[in-house]
Amino acid sequence: MSDLSDRDGITRRGLGAALTGRDDSEIRRWTDAYFNRTKGAIEKFGDCEVTYAIFMRRPVICAPRLAIEWLEETAARRGTGVRIDLNYAEGRWVGAGEPMMYVTGSFLHLVDLETLLLQKIGPASVAAYNAFTMCQELPRTAFLAMDARHCAGAEMAELMAYAASVGSDRAKRKSGAVGFIGNATDATAHYFGQSAGLGTMPHALIGYAKSTVRAAEMFHEAHPDANLVVLVDYFGREITDSLAVCERFRDLAGRGALSIRLDTPGGRFCEGLDPAGSYAVLDRNAPQAIRGYRTENELRHLIGPGVSAAAVWHLREKLDGAGFGKVKIVVSSGFNPEKCKTMALADAPIDVIGTGSYLPERWSETYATADIVEYAGEERVKVGREFLLRRPDEEEAADSASHRRARAAVGSGYGGAAVGAVSTAAAGSDAPADPLVRRHGG
Repeated sequence: MSDLSDRDGITRRGLGAALTGRDDSEIRRWTDAYFNRTKGAIEKFGDCEVTYAIFMRRPVICAPRLAIEWLEETAARRGTGVRIDLNYAEGRWVGAGEPMMYVTGSFLHLVDLETLLLQKIGPASVAAYNAFTMCQELPRTAFLAMDARHCAGAEMAELMAYAASVGSDRAKRKSGAVGFIGNATDATAHYFGQSAGLGTMPHALIGYAKSTVRAAEMFHEAHPDANLVVLVDYFGREITDSLAVCERFRDLAGRGALSIRLDTPGGRFCEGLDPAGSYAVLDRNAPQAIRGYRTENELRHLIGPGVSAAAVWHLREKLDGAGFGKVKIVVSSGFNPEKCKTMALADAPIDVIGTGSYLPERWSETYATADIVEYAGEERVKVGREFLLRRPDEEEAADSASHRRARAAVGSGYGGAAVGAVSTAAAGSDAPADPLVRRHGG
């Protein structure tokens, strides 16, 4: 698989298990009708070899693995060949309008795959970009992917978990970031090198127990070997309940096996804080943050209601003052790239962030696009998309790096050895100063 080989010893078995389009009847039902009708026209008038260029209109982190595996599986099932020239290795930065990959094969067998292929590339690449940005802003903080409940079904949940792992891996390589250490569901835990999902208690358990301390006791009795992470905002007594839990579990607190999870809703301040108190907390711990904020949103993340930087510092002060310096702080509630950047500005003492907010906020930004740029070896693309044509040096690199090429369709058909031919030329780049500059080195 070249650049899409196994990472960190994680088995390929089970990857993409939730993806749609596992047989031709399902593909036909879920693809755009005009592609199905075009397939009928090609059947009538003859097949030819085509090359698609796949790109996005915004910078992303390349996350093509699940799409490529699905494409390879489909081609193999159909007994056809497909050549994939991946211009950017998984986890590389890709500029707006840059062809992420070229896909060459039978027009007959590729035309009805475009809809599903693009669905599997665009959202994952944007989410990977967001996850990378968050990990890069807070390199000493661990992240948990808690996006499953915000996803529209199992396929999206799998794509998003995969995307978080890709963005995280890039941040680990770039800055030694801790990155994403796990996620919330068993089904996608393998993307993070885990055998099962991570997590402890929801607010519902505290409501059931009628007490934060009692909920912690119930969880610990049911799962005595698990580290204890306790939500403390249910009754609006974040500080009071945090200290009560620490007192109840002094042994765990002293061993660093107890964490307090702050998830205060945005409609109120953390216990003991108001705007003036929040300014005072930051002035004691991170005065540079107040001087450095630039937008109203950043100011809200610093000293506003909910899980603000001031709230995190406030909790840390109270825990340390009571002798619980080894108790960790876990935060959640709207932690997207912007909020993570603000927390970094305040040097907020966060140990773990639980987030689903690396999911793309503007879905229109996730749209991947494919255009055919060659028919039977002849360059041809619609006016305005000439930037997708291969440059001569790209074509030479792809030819020398590919071990196998898809065979011409007319007369001999496709199949056999060409199935799964992925170019080893994929390199990619870090973000250049101008995102429109073409760079394929490094």
